[in-house]
Amino acid sequence: MQVADFDFDLPDALIAQLPPAVRGGSRLLHVGVSGALADRRFCELPTLLHPGDLLVMNDTRVIKARLFGSKDSGGKVELLVERVTGEFEAQAFIRASHAPKPGSRIHLSEKITLDVLARQDDLTLLCFPRPVLEVLEQLGQLPLPPYIEHTPTADDEARYQTVYANEPGAVAAPTAGLHFDDAMLGALHERGIRTARVTLHVGAGTFQPVRVVRIADHRMHSERYTIPQATVDAILETRARGGRLVAVGTTSLRALEAAAQAGTLHAGSGETDIFITPGYRFQVVDALITNFHLPRSTLLMLVSAFAGVDAIRAAYAHAIAERYRFFSYGDAMFLEKRPTE
Repeated sequence: MQVADFDFDLPDALIAQLPPAVRGGSRLLHVGVSGALADRRFCELPTLLHPGDLLVMNDTRVIKARLFGSKDSGGKVELLVERVTGEFEAQAFIRASHAPKPGSRIHLSEKITLDVLARQDDLTLLCFPRPVLEVLEQLGQLPLPPYIEHTPTADDEARYQTVYANEPGAVAAPTAGLHFDDAMLGALHERGIRTARVTLHVGAGTFQPVRVVRIADHRMHSERYTIPQATVDAILETRARGGRLVAVGTTSLRALEAAAQAGTLHAGSGETDIFITPGYRFQVVDALITNFHLPRSTLLMLVSAFAGVDAIRAAYAHAIAERYRFFSYGDAMFLEKRPTE
C-alpha cells in the first residue's frame, strides 16, 4: 500500500486546540466488529465494556522537553529532547540556522550550558551539567504537538497529562488516556473491569511525517517500553476467564504487541520500532480506545490494520461530517478488532 491511501481532508476548524471543559467530556465513536458506527459520549464507555475485561494503560509522564538557548556565536537554538539516555545525557532534535557541531556548546541560561557530544542520524547527543530531568523541569516547556497553536499554559500542564501518569520520559502524551478521570476509573472498577499498566515513553517521532511513497519503505523511530510481570499475569488471568484485553491508546497496544513478537507475551523492558500496517495479525489486543489521527500517519495505518481499512475510512468520513474534534485534545473512538480472515 502507499502512504497516499491513508490521506484525507480535514477542516482546520475540527483540530481541537483546547481540551474539553472537563475530562471525559468528549464524544466517543464506537466502531463495531462489523464496522457499524454509533455516536456516544465518553462517559458511556463502561457500558461498552464487560465485567472481566482488562484495560491496559500507558503510565508514562510527559516531560518539559522543549528548550530554548543560544550557541557561542549568539545564534538561537530550539531543542526538543527526544529521549533521556542517562542521568546527564539526552538525545534531541535541534532547530537552528546552522546545526551546532560536536565539541560546541549551547547556553540555556547563565548557569546552564550543554555540551554537544555527537550527531546520531537526525538527533544530537547532549551532555547536561545537572540531571536532565531537573534541568527540563526548571527551564523546559511542555512540548505540545505542532498542530496546537498556542503557547503552553498552566492548564495544559495539567490536561496534557493523564491522571495516572507516573514514569517521566515521554515527549508526547498517550492521548487516549487524557479522557479518563478518577470518577471514570472508579466506575470501571465498580463494574468489574480491571486495569493494568505498561510504560512506553512516546517519542517526538510520533509527529514526524512519513516521507516515503510505499508504506513498506518507512522506518519507525525506536521507543522504550516496560511490561510489568503483574500486567502479564493480569492478561493471562483475563484470557483464562474469557475477558477482553482493551488497550488504552496506540502506545499501550504497540508495547503489548512488541512484547509478544516471539509468540508469547513476556514481561520486561525493551526497545520497539514496530510498524503495524494492514495485514498485521494482532496477538494480544481485542479492542482499542484511541483518538483520531493525522492524515498519512503511521497511527492511522495502525488503526486501519486493527479495525479494517474500509471501516476506518467510513469512521473518519462520519466523524468529519458529524464535526467530531480531532487529534490530541479531541474526541475518541472505541474500536473492536476486525476478525482475522
